[in-house]
Amino acid sequence: MNKQIFNLIAIIFTVISFHSIANNEVTAESSQTAETLLVIDINNAKPKDLVTLKGVGMKKAQAIISYRQTNGPFASIEDLLKVQGIGKHVLAENKNRLKLK
Repeated sequence: MNKQIFNLIAIIFTVISFHSIANNEVTAESSQTAETLLVIDINNAKPKDLVTLKGVGMKKAQAIISYRQTNGPFASIEDLLKVQGIGKHVLAENKNRLKLK
């Protein structure tokens, strides 16, 4: 009897674990897809939008905004390379998510 209860508990635990793992993978894929679809206007984006870009944290987001305030709107997406901390790799990783308005 005790062995049967132990086996039943082990099966329940295994099923719950696999269900939890599957749900987390679906959630991660869904958020990545939503993030990929978000297109950001670099001339009007707020820090909370800029930090969704790959390789851009709050410090780089603030640098983008500071550059924009000092130099005016970006004339091209490639002008992001003029911002300290934004290199070719960061630009390449995000180019499909960037636009100018």
